[in-house]
Amino acid sequence: MKKMSILAAVCAILGVGSPHVQALARQHVIVGYYMGEMPVSKIPASMLTHVIYSFAEPGPDNKCIPPSAQQRQTLAQLRALRDAHPGLYVTTSIGGWSAAKNYSNVALTPRSRAAFASSCIEEYVVAPGLDGIDIDWEFPVSGGDTGMINRPQDRADVTLLLRELRRQLDALGNRTHRHYFLTAAIPAGRWQSAGPYDPARSYDLRAVAQIVDWMNVMTYDMNQGFSPVSGFNSPLYPDPPGAPVAPLQRKLNNIAGAVQYFEDRGVPANKIALGVPFYGRGFMNVSSKNAGLYSKYKGIYDETPWFRVENELLKDPAWERHWSAAVQVPWIYNPVHHIFFSYDDPHSIRLKAGFARRKHLLGTMFWVLGEDDEQNSLLRALYRQ
Repeated sequence: MKKMSILAAVCAILGVGSPHVQALARQHVIVGYYMGEMPVSKIPASMLTHVIYSFAEPGPDNKCIPPSAQQRQTLAQLRALRDAHPGLYVTTSIGGWSAAKNYSNVALTPRSRAAFASSCIEEYVVAPGLDGIDIDWEFPVSGGDTGMINRPQDRADVTLLLRELRRQLDALGNRTHRHYFLTAAIPAGRWQSAGPYDPARSYDLRAVAQIVDWMNVMTYDMNQGFSPVSGFNSPLYPDPPGAPVAPLQRKLNNIAGAVQYFEDRGVPANKIALGVPFYGRGFMNVSSKNAGLYSKYKGIYDETPWFRVENELLKDPAWERHWSAAVQVPWIYNPVHHIFFSYDDPHSIRLKAGFARRKHLLGTMFWVLGEDDEQNSLLRALYRQ
């Protein structure tokens, strides 16, 4: 019998193929979600470890809705991109904010879970020759878009659904002698459509962490149209003492607090990919006090990609730039139109990437490819850490 290499021994112990072990050993993934907002040929693949195509959708028949002709073409292009860049993986995200309404039905019974898993794997892994699945159920139990189907048992059912997907992906891997990724996009912000929100009410985080390769933790949208006052989209650290925010919001609606929250609930650091936004959010009709920060507001300023923030807003003298030493992100204020706008720039992204490394997280993920500038300034800030 030949001696096993250390890598092969680890593979045997974990029951997975070498790409998975390499990804874990690297301990620094950079994951970009992709919605077709830019040509596949322009994706900066050399700076990424994973591209997650978004979105496939759970259908009313407890199966994944098959890809359209355009989607099949895009998936084929993504496979070609992956094949041209060793070390890059491509998976498919199923769900999203507005396309997750059927998840509660999909996850309800053993038969529905098995049918869903089988159809998704066939349509979005086997047929296009890709590397796995990302589940983006926003959200089990409560807190999602209007029209969502929700049940109290969703919290248990989402674990069972992930377990079935893991079982079927592993069975496929046994046949093809490789590992297929299973990840889950999990919220962190405490203010959602149904009011103050606790991710642990939607997910058994410890149990989910034991099933998935990692969690794509959405540490953004911390303050949006559901929030009581204007605030930061993705603050690195808590709002300062005296800020007029709810205690739960101050403690948990920031990256450092969210990571601690997940770890306290049994999620290992190396199962967390820290989410960063390549866009900003704003509030309208705010007070001029404190340049619009922590103000009551009337109306939401459109979600705006970084390339527009950089090339339009920051070049417009009507906007004043500010920096929060407390939360370590910038904001801009328009005193003429009374608009507060929170965003990330290369400096704040670099700080977040550094935080992920210091905390020994698996890496970072971002929403979304195509919202960076032509120089890929934000992605380069992640990549160079």
